[in-house]
Amino acid sequence: MFDKALGVHPFSLQLRLDRAEIIAGNLANVDTPGFKARDINYKQIMQDVAYNMSNGMDKPYQVAQNGHQLLYRTPYQVSADGNTAELNIEQANFAANSMDFQTSLTFMNMKISGLQKAIKGE
Repeated sequence: MFDKALGVHPFSLQLRLDRAEIIAGNLANVDTPGFKARDINYKQIMQDVAYNMSNGMDKPYQVAQNGHQLLYRTPYQVSADGNTAELNIEQANFAANSMDFQTSLTFMNMKISGLQKAIKGE
């Protein structure tokens, strides 16, 4: 019952945390020769989750997450040592993901607050 009330927000938060770890790994390896930067397609995964939820799928999060792999990032500027992690790109992605996490957390808090008011009868 709470799953339906909270919608995609819990999964969105977890996916944002997972993405932060992936981007942090890219940042940590910016100077590692031959390192291949990776990421996930957050938008596509969330579209799949929303679709699965709207079709009444029992575990929409697991199905969506299992169907998606880590993707390799194509660099804007090719490095001589084969490293595809670019510091400025990774920093920008990390900052954007952090802001999106805060937004998702705000929505989640609003949902919980609404549920709390409904339970109290306010």
